[in-house]
Amino acid sequence: MPDTPAASPRARVRVPLRFHDGYSADAELVTFHGLTDGREHVAVVLGDPGPVPLVRLHSECLTGDVLGSARCDCGPQLCEAVERIAGRGGVLLYLRQEGRGIGLYNKLDAYALQDQGLDTYEANAALGLPEDARDYTAAAQMLAALGIGELDLLSNNPDKAEQLRAQGVAVRDRVPTGVFTTAHNVRYLRAKALHTRHTLPLAELDEPAALAEVCAG
Repeated sequence: MPDTPAASPRARVRVPLRFHDGYSADAELVTFHGLTDGREHVAVVLGDPGPVPLVRLHSECLTGDVLGSARCDCGPQLCEAVERIAGRGGVLLYLRQEGRGIGLYNKLDAYALQDQGLDTYEANAALGLPEDARDYTAAAQMLAALGIGELDLLSNNPDKAEQLRAQGVAVRDRVPTGVFTTAHNVRYLRAKALHTRHTLPLAELDEPAALAEVCAG
């Protein structure tokens, strides 16, 4: 386990959350001193976290979280995570890692290459960028600062659990998120399942079948 310096809570503030589907929840937002990457990550504490809270590491996605882009599943995953965590008690870590860590402009450049036929990982590689540049050291620091040493992780991504365990966080279980398919993101979801072992049902992500189902809906 790496010898990572400790972070500490900086400020706590209560914020009522409201989502476009009508769901609402009261949350405590926590900021931190001492995060190794120097970014302004935020912990969203929901409900009454127990000894083994439900936790999601959610990477910032301006296009999906804010603008409602249908090219990814980030916005629906964010809404789902808040509701599920609030119901059980836990924390959503909102991590400032746009575009799997490559930044907003590079992500949009990758979108342009995807429009030419590349998948999301091939587009990153064509730009000379890593498939996934995210590092979850700061997430482990945030969890430690909140007194969380064991958790259930709400994620389809095995790399998140592996990185947390390498940082000394006990991940008891990895709980899959929903599958939020649109006519515009089915290739993206399929690439995640094939390239990075995301827990997604490949049979349901067969492109022609998925597109027909979405259009029919």
